[in-house]
Amino acid sequence: MDSSELYHIKQQFTLGAYKSLVDLTLPDPNSPDYNPTLIYKARAYIALDKPSEALKLLPSESENLALKAVSALAKYVEAESAEQGGESILEELRDLCVEIEGDDVEADDREKGLVKVLAGTAFARAGEVEEALETLGAGTHTENLEAVSVIVQIYLSINRPDLATKEFNLAKRWAEDDILLQLIESSIALVTGKDAYSDPHSFYTEQLANPSLSSPHLLTARGVTRLLRGEVSAAKSDLEEATAQLGGAPDKETLAALTVANGLGATKLADAEQCWSQLKSQYPTFPLVKDIERKAAQFDDLASNFEVPPLAVASA
Repeated sequence: MDSSELYHIKQQFTLGAYKSLVDLTLPDPNSPDYNPTLIYKARAYIALDKPSEALKLLPSESENLALKAVSALAKYVEAESAEQGGESILEELRDLCVEIEGDDVEADDREKGLVKVLAGTAFARAGEVEEALETLGAGTHTENLEAVSVIVQIYLSINRPDLATKEFNLAKRWAEDDILLQLIESSIALVTGKDAYSDPHSFYTEQLANPSLSSPHLLTARGVTRLLRGEVSAAKSDLEEATAQLGGAPDKETLAALTVANGLGATKLADAEQCWSQLKSQYPTFPLVKDIERKAAQFDDLASNFEVPPLAVASA
C-alpha cells in the first residue's frame, strides 16, 4: 500500500498539478518512496514540455527498469521537440518491454506496468498507434488503470469514442472508484457531449474546490468544457486564471482554448488573432494549428478551380 505522501503525489499527477510536483523535495534516497516520487517528478517535467529538466533529475545509469523507461521517454520528447529522429529511443523502449516479460526480471508488477505506460505513450506520440495499443494491452482486460487511461486517450484522439467507452466499461468491472477512473469517464464525456457535458463540468469543478490542489490543467479543462456548453465568459475566466497560475505564459492547450474563446467573444477580435499568431509560432505542430492550416490549404486548392467573372459595368 502507498504511503499517504505518495498517494497525494499520485493524485496531483493524475489531476495535472505538475508545477506542484516539480517543486517537490525528494525524500531520503533510502526511503521506499524515493524512486516512485522521483519518477512522478520527472514525468511532471515531461508533461510541462521540459524533458531536459527531467533528464537532469534522473540518474544517468540505473538498473531500475521504470527509471530507464521514464528516462527514455524524456529523451524521446526532447528529440521530438528538436525535430530529431527518435527511432533509436523507441527501440530502447521496445527492448525494455521485452525485458519485463522475462522470468528473471527484477521488477514488480507496478514497475512493469509503468514501463508499458511510458513506452505506449512514446509509441503514440510517434504515430505508432497499433504498437501503442498492443503495448498497453488494449482489448486484453488489462488491470492497469493508467494503461487504460492512455488507451482511452489514444482512441479519443483517432475519433473512436466507441472503443474508448468499451475500455472504460471493462475497467469499471475491476477498478475501484478511483479519481483516475472518474477522469477517464470525464474525458469520454467531454468528447461525446453526453448529458450536455455535465459529468466533466461537475468533476472538474469538484476537484478545483480542493484547497490543497493548484492545477492550471484542470482550469483549462473546465474552461474547454464551459466553451462547449456555450458559457464563453465563464470559460475565459477559467483560462485567464490558468494563464495566471502558469506565470502569465499559457501552455499550448490553454493558448489554443483562449484563441477559440476570444474568437467567440463579442468584442476584441484582435485578441483572438494575437493568440492565434502566438499559437502558430510557438506550437506549429499543435493539432488545432495543423488542422486549420490543412483546411486553409484545401480551401485555396478548391478556390483555384473557380474563375471569378469580371464585375458587370453599367452601360452609359
